[in-house]
Amino acid sequence: MVPPTESPARPTRKRKGRGEGQWALGYREPLNANERSKKDDNPLNVRQRIENIYAHRGFDSIDPGDLRGRFRWWGLYTQRAPGIPGARTGTIEPEELDDSYFMMRVRIDGGALTTEQLRVIGEVSQTYARDTADITDRQNVQLHWVRVEDVPTIWEKLEGVGLSTTEACGDCPRVILGSPVAGIAADEIIDATPAIAEITERYIGDKSLSNLPRKFKSAVSGSPRWDTVPEINDISLVGVVHPEHGPGYDLWVGGGLSTNPKLAVRLGAWVPQEDVAEVWHGVVQIFRDYGYRRLRHRARIKFLINDWGAEKFRQVLEDEYLGRKLIDGPAPEAPSGHRDHLGVHEQVDGNYYVGVKSAAGRVSGSTLMEVAKAAERVGSKRVRTTVEQNLLVLDVPESEVDGLRADLAKLGLHADPSPWRRGVMACTGIEFCKLAIVETKQRAIDLVADLEQRLADVQAGVTDPVSINLNGCPNACARTQVADIGLKGQMVPDGNGNQVEGFQVHLGGGLSIDAGFGRKIRGHKVTSAEVGPYVERLVRNYLDQRADGERFAQWVARAEEDDLK
Repeated sequence: MVPPTESPARPTRKRKGRGEGQWALGYREPLNANERSKKDDNPLNVRQRIENIYAHRGFDSIDPGDLRGRFRWWGLYTQRAPGIPGARTGTIEPEELDDSYFMMRVRIDGGALTTEQLRVIGEVSQTYARDTADITDRQNVQLHWVRVEDVPTIWEKLEGVGLSTTEACGDCPRVILGSPVAGIAADEIIDATPAIAEITERYIGDKSLSNLPRKFKSAVSGSPRWDTVPEINDISLVGVVHPEHGPGYDLWVGGGLSTNPKLAVRLGAWVPQEDVAEVWHGVVQIFRDYGYRRLRHRARIKFLINDWGAEKFRQVLEDEYLGRKLIDGPAPEAPSGHRDHLGVHEQVDGNYYVGVKSAAGRVSGSTLMEVAKAAERVGSKRVRTTVEQNLLVLDVPESEVDGLRADLAKLGLHADPSPWRRGVMACTGIEFCKLAIVETKQRAIDLVADLEQRLADVQAGVTDPVSINLNGCPNACARTQVADIGLKGQMVPDGNGNQVEGFQVHLGGGLSIDAGFGRKIRGHKVTSAEVGPYVERLVRNYLDQRADGERFAQWVARAEEDDLK
């Protein structure tokens, strides 16, 4: 700035800062193409065009703004065209990446399904999606190879049993994560089922919330196991007992991964069951009104709370959206031990639930139908999905447990998996995803089989499964930064100087008592073909060097770099 003494006739003017697109501060004009698209037409309106136009005229009739934008609000993404190598991801035009088929995401709030609903998903998969089905780490089920011509019929079948794809994707409130053992676990603090039901009934599909700056991820769980990964959601309500008011929820805001990972922060507020939906709504509205809309990569709520801090965020929530003060509350105790609910566990009513591991989320429509049949044979009508891409069958009589376990094992779903099978997770990968650089699903499945042979001699000594999360790109859909071994897909050089599929390595990330992001070893990358030998070497170093009771993340934090390569 020029000193005032040099130009006394022209008073200095403070330069106005560049707006971040925050509606509450008057920045209503769209600042990028995504914001313009949402302003031009509420994305929820695209359903009418799908049903009345596109389903009749076919893929080529779809407006590009609908195809690559508004379709997402109804759970639809174009899948990646076959044959495009990972090296070209991000370098070619969107229309070159688009296949004429869709991924469809079926929304499963709280992970709660009846066997009838599971069977219908399976039937839809068999009839309209080439028998594909993946369980996601957000408790949803994804189908592939869906034609736009079939979408209205699929909706009719899903909605006929109380399911939907409404706001399963897009800049809106996505699926509400919930404990898969809500209402049946003996150690439960509070059953979040009514709160999740109220949120979905009142607010999902509400056009006043369908234009958020970016996606909004929620979790409500009364389990002391923190089984909805509350540390990395935009909002989490975590079960806790208030010394004066009893069971309720601790309010956390601003978690998220991707290229700028941040752990959620506590607002220090206790929320009773009857206020959960109202408080949730208030937080979503803050995001809608104050969230950053100028740059997409800064449009998540984690950036807002990082700038504001917990104290200001809570004050704005109370003063501008709730009109009252929240009750101060205690922090919940961080859990230890497994929170994936695998195995056989007694319910509060004397029945049992059986939790089984999928192969990195990859199942099929036929498998889901057989799970529904197996559950019904033992008298169960309830199934749950989990944030580890697994399935639980509830309400199993003790006399039927062994038979059910055997039936599920025949389907490739195991209640007592090896440590390597138990801990593996993978995103969709290059097979279907337009953002992916490498293949992940089959790579994860093959890796498990490989490690079960390579590490068979030490398997009994691994009391805490070593989690291995494979992601096809930097976006961390498979939670690579909070895994023991996180593998982030990219092109890497092989020994001959060729660029091949491979991974950047993150080590020692974790949640709960080990909450933090993985350590990156300078310049260390592995090719896809080298992953098995590398993980074997790493695990053997850990088992050789660990102290009594030392977890993998603790060992990584103190290990020498050479032992991590």
